[in-house]
Amino acid sequence: MQLRYAYRLYPDTSQRTALARAFGCARVVFNDAVRAREEAREAGQPFPAAGELSRKLITEAKRTAGRSWLGEVSAVVLQQSLRDAEAAYKNFFASLNGSRKGPRVGAPRFKSRKDSRQSIRFTANARWSITPGGRLNLPKIGAVKVKWSRPLPVTPSSVTVIKDAAGRFFASFVIDTDPAADQSRMPQTDRTVGIDLGLTHFAVLSDGTKIDSPRFLRRAERKLKKAQRELSRKQKGSKNRAKARLKVARAHAKVADARREFHHQLSTSLISENQGIAVEDLSVKALARTRLAKSVHDAGWASFINMLAYKAQRYGRTLVKIGRFEPTSQTCHACGAVDGPKPLNVREWTCSACGAVHDRDHNAAINIETAAGLAVSACGAPVRPGAVPAQREETGSHGFPTGTRAA
Repeated sequence: MQLRYAYRLYPDTSQRTALARAFGCARVVFNDAVRAREEAREAGQPFPAAGELSRKLITEAKRTAGRSWLGEVSAVVLQQSLRDAEAAYKNFFASLNGSRKGPRVGAPRFKSRKDSRQSIRFTANARWSITPGGRLNLPKIGAVKVKWSRPLPVTPSSVTVIKDAAGRFFASFVIDTDPAADQSRMPQTDRTVGIDLGLTHFAVLSDGTKIDSPRFLRRAERKLKKAQRELSRKQKGSKNRAKARLKVARAHAKVADARREFHHQLSTSLISENQGIAVEDLSVKALARTRLAKSVHDAGWASFINMLAYKAQRYGRTLVKIGRFEPTSQTCHACGAVDGPKPLNVREWTCSACGAVHDRDHNAAINIETAAGLAVSACGAPVRPGAVPAQREETGSHGFPTGTRAA
C-alpha cells in the first residue's frame, strides 16, 4: 500500500522567494488550463488535449512578454500543474456519471494566491535529490533544510512541497510499503476489542478501559478568541492584518497537530494490542449539525476511524464497522434484552429483565464487539477480515496539513 511521509522544511529567505515564485507559476498554469477548457465548453468545441495545452500554455507562453517569467521555474512543476487540472476534470466527470465513489465532486475552480494551501510537485524528471548532508535539493530553488523525523524506507520517485495556512513548509513523499515486512513488525495476538466513541470519554473499550477526551479545541478557545479578536481589529490589506492572520492560523494548526498526534498514538496502540477491532459507523455529518457540533468536530472521530482503517490493512489486523442504527446503548449485554432509548444524561442504567447494572458506554462497547462477530482462529488469523481503505498519514507526520492528496 502507499503511505505519505511528510517532513518539515525550513527554507531560507531566498528559497522562500523561489518557492513563492514556483507556487505562483504553477497556479497560473492551472488557471490557464481551466480557462481554456471553460472557453471550449462555452464555444461548444471539444476540450483541448493535454499535449495541446502543454504546448500553448507552457512552451509558447514562455516566449511571450506576458508569460516569460514561467521560464524562471522548473518546467516539471508546470507540467505537473497541468496534470492536476486534468485529474480534477477527470474526477468531476466521474462524479457526474456515478463511477466515482464518495461525495460529489464539483467542477475545477480557479486557484488564488490567497488560498490557505499552496503546493508544487517534482517528479524524477526534475532531478531533485537528497544531499549527503540531509538537505532536499530542488531545481531552481536550492538545497532546503529538512527535519527528518524518521528515515525514508525506500527512495521515492517524487516529492510535493506544500505551504500551509500557518506559513509552514512541508516535503511530502509517497512511499510504497512492503505488506509482509509491515505485518512482521506487529506482535501476534488473539485479543479483540470493541470501541464506543463519545464526548465525555473519547473512547471506552469493551475491556472497561476509559480514555479521556483531550478536548484540544475547548482548551485553546480563550487563546483562539483573543487572536481572532485582534485580527478583526486590523485594517484589511495592512501588514499588521497579515501578521494577525498568521497568528490565528498557527494557533489553529497547533490544535490540529495535537489532535492528530493523539489519534495516531491511540490508533497505533489499539492496532498493536488487538487482532480484531470493532467500531460504530457514526454519522459524523449529521451529529455536526446538532448543538454538539463543536464538541463533535473537536473529537475528530472520522479522522480516528480512518487511521484505524488504514493501519489495520497495513498490519494485517481486522477492523469491522457495525451499523449506526444498532441499539448498542439500549441492549443489555448480559441477557440481550432491549431496554429502550435513553437520554444522553443517563450514564448508568439497570436492566429491567435481569437486573444487571450497566455503565452506558462500557455496555455499548461490549455490544459493539459482539455485533461485529469478531473471532480469531487457533492460528491467530481473523475469521472475518474486514475490507478497509488505505489512507495517507502515519505516525511521525506531526504537523502535516490534513486534506492533502497523494502526488
